[in-house]
Amino acid sequence: MNYRHAFHAGNHGDCLKHALLLVLLDAFKRKDTPFRVLDTHAGRGRYDLTAEEAQRTGEWLRGAGRVQAVTDGPLAPFVQALRAAGFPRAYPGSPALIRAALRPQDFLVAVELHPEDHAALRAEFAGDRQVAVHRRDGYEALRAFTPFPEKRGLLLIDPPFERDDEFENLTAGIVAAHKKFRGGVIAAWYPIKHRAPLRGFHHALIEAGVRDIVSAELFMREPTDPQRLNGSGLLVVNPPYGFEEAARPILAALLDRLGDGEPGQGFLFNRIAAE
Repeated sequence: MNYRHAFHAGNHGDCLKHALLLVLLDAFKRKDTPFRVLDTHAGRGRYDLTAEEAQRTGEWLRGAGRVQAVTDGPLAPFVQALRAAGFPRAYPGSPALIRAALRPQDFLVAVELHPEDHAALRAEFAGDRQVAVHRRDGYEALRAFTPFPEKRGLLLIDPPFERDDEFENLTAGIVAAHKKFRGGVIAAWYPIKHRAPLRGFHHALIEAGVRDIVSAELFMREPTDPQRLNGSGLLVVNPPYGFEEAARPILAALLDRLGDGEPGQGFLFNRIAAE
């Protein structure tokens, strides 16, 4: 999968990831004490939907474009966050959504390795004292920046999945981060093409001793073609209280808005490992 996110911003994978990301951030804000977020593969921060890349694929029209009229229900907070960030002319990446959700006492560390995307990310947050932008490998950042001084926070891992061994890298990153920061919430996005890699990914985490894992998955078609993005999932380690109760209606609402009746469409919320 040749993945520059400018071609895919606002697609169904982003809708899943970002709607659930806002649920995780809201959970941290139940307490007044500060929290920190590490976004390991942050991208540009914001994407111009009028640019040639987005116009060429039109993926956002089949994703975020189909929810933009929502005014109430489980998707309303997500759509409100999009509008506040300039949608539909622009689509906010995870760093922009996270930054908008921070309180004065909270902090974001945004990491991006690609030189052009890093430059855009740095420009996006220039002069912002609540955001630190770094150019380095995202998996290395998991080891370098954990545990957090605030003692609580979110590790968001959203790799590009350009490499055949990305699930192995993702597994190693989650295991290493969990060992260093056992109380941290870890959220990892992954593509769904066919089921075998997912079973291996989940099993490897269990075998490594990671506990309290859930996954939320959205299927746009039957996951049998390894050459297509048939859906996506968000795996969460140490999910906050109430996450499942909030996630299920979001998944159902996304399926209702984004689905077109193709066989195999659906969603699944699954507990992978017990607490």
